[in-house]
Amino acid sequence: MLTMTGARRDDIYELTPEQGEWRDTLRDFADREIAPGAARFDDAGEFPWENVKKMAELGLFGLVFPEQYGGGGFGTLEYVLAVEEISRACASTGITLAAHVSLGTWPIYNFGTEEQKRKYLPALCSGERLGAFGLTEPEAGSDAGGTKTRAILDASTYVINGRKIYITNGSVCGTAVFTAVTTPGVGVKGISSFIVEKGTPGFTPGTREKKMGHRASDTVELIFDNLKLPKENMLGPEGGGFTQFMKTLDGGRISIGAMSLGIAQAALDSAVKYARERRQFGRAIADFQAIQLLLADIVTELEAARLLVYQTARLKDRGQPFTRYAAMAKLKASTVAMRAADSAVQIHGGAGYMTDHPVERYFRDAKLMEIGEGTSQIQKLIIARELLREAGYRIGS
Repeated sequence: MLTMTGARRDDIYELTPEQGEWRDTLRDFADREIAPGAARFDDAGEFPWENVKKMAELGLFGLVFPEQYGGGGFGTLEYVLAVEEISRACASTGITLAAHVSLGTWPIYNFGTEEQKRKYLPALCSGERLGAFGLTEPEAGSDAGGTKTRAILDASTYVINGRKIYITNGSVCGTAVFTAVTTPGVGVKGISSFIVEKGTPGFTPGTREKKMGHRASDTVELIFDNLKLPKENMLGPEGGGFTQFMKTLDGGRISIGAMSLGIAQAALDSAVKYARERRQFGRAIADFQAIQLLLADIVTELEAARLLVYQTARLKDRGQPFTRYAAMAKLKASTVAMRAADSAVQIHGGAGYMTDHPVERYFRDAKLMEIGEGTSQIQKLIIARELLREAGYRIGS
């Protein structure tokens, strides 16, 4: 990667020497192994299995989980650095990693029994199996409490019917976690979560979605048709699923922030490179103030977003409350990614609208960052709610 944006100084980000070395290793890996195939996978809409294999060999799928379960024992910040660098090279590969770690695997580690952890985590941490997270439904998007998927207990077995939509890694996963209503009529307290393995009768993926961006990632509907799961497949206590998944999304928003940083950095690097090389009126367009103003805005906003995402990762690692900061980091970074991609296309002019240049892909990929793990509008509601709660005020009181 061309370091166009000036020195990305480790002292500004307060990275330790080990973290700086890790970031450099990831950057080299992403440039060498991930970036060359990004356009090809995107154009074909092909799931990047070869990238998955390479990331598994580097230990990325178990990065933040304890060594006793086959993980790497690293912190959230090291994970953020990984997602950022992978997403800079290929956002489809970045979201595959992020959905596996933050959404598909973390709930099992955080809410599962010791028996569940030992059963499921080793294969997930090694990358032998990918993880998926089933929350969104046709009538339950931003209103996740509107879950309609139903789980009825019959003796010691739950019979589950319903469907989830827009599920990342849905058809390629080996293990998935999902929510279903176990006690109707009591609102979110009646929602529980479950673990299911690929190949279980009654659990099937639907048609793969055709998308604006992240075209190489796997996004499908999950169908539960008289799926029978034993009681031991329930994740955490009955009625605890909604709370578990909301806590999971807090961590997922950090990874969306990291993905956004990667996309924004890629857009900025491409814009600077093109501005130096493209000549108009006998000069490189980098000489013109109109271009300089766009570049200044991108890099300033990107640096601010990166500091916020990194600090939120540190809060999580310290065990401190981070819900508001995760929403802020996700909101800020996703907005920056979209603006950076938009400005990069503008700097490229007509060339930026063509698939010959990667900024067209960055623009398409960036939009999802403002939608996934809660829209920007939902993030603002979370931020305001948490801010008022911290001030001792309950909304509606």
